[in-house]
Amino acid sequence: MNTKKIAVIVGSLRKESFNRKLASAIVKLAPSDFSFHQLEIGDLPLYNQDDDNNPAASVKRLRDEIRLSQGLIFVTPEYNRSIPGVLKNAIDHASRPYGQSAWVGKPAGVLGASVGAIGSAIAQQHLRNVLAYLDVPTLGQPEAFIHAKDDLFDDAGNIESDSKKFLQNWMDKYATWVKEHPSRE
Repeated sequence: MNTKKIAVIVGSLRKESFNRKLASAIVKLAPSDFSFHQLEIGDLPLYNQDDDNNPAASVKRLRDEIRLSQGLIFVTPEYNRSIPGVLKNAIDHASRPYGQSAWVGKPAGVLGASVGAIGSAIAQQHLRNVLAYLDVPTLGQPEAFIHAKDDLFDDAGNIESDSKKFLQNWMDKYATWVKEHPSRE
């Protein structure tokens, strides 16, 4: 069986964040021929073009992990109607130096959770704009703007039944998307 290795990028550093929980729970809905690895982005220095030719070890690790993946899942909260700075910083690091982006051609899915009623919709749209520029083919439908409520997860961290059917459909579509859009790297 050809296992699809998927890099999961969570745009929140908080240990108990809704988005980290969502990232851990959504992968349990994936087909058995998919494997997932959450990438560490909290240890990256702030992006500085002066460092492109001598990147930190954490930046090299991030780029390598992305290059070794056959797909991406971005799970982002919404901060001030956009993506968190830590996520943008990771995207910038892995897209440089110019012409050597690790992101190119990696099929992606975008989702996120927020306590707000629109559940990270604007952040996701901003992220989709960035990914389009980086030549990352991104699943368009279904969109997953998750309203994080107390009953979203059970005690074991699984998605509760009310949301499980919707998120299972998202994962099924994502898995098909990855298989139909093989990574160019």
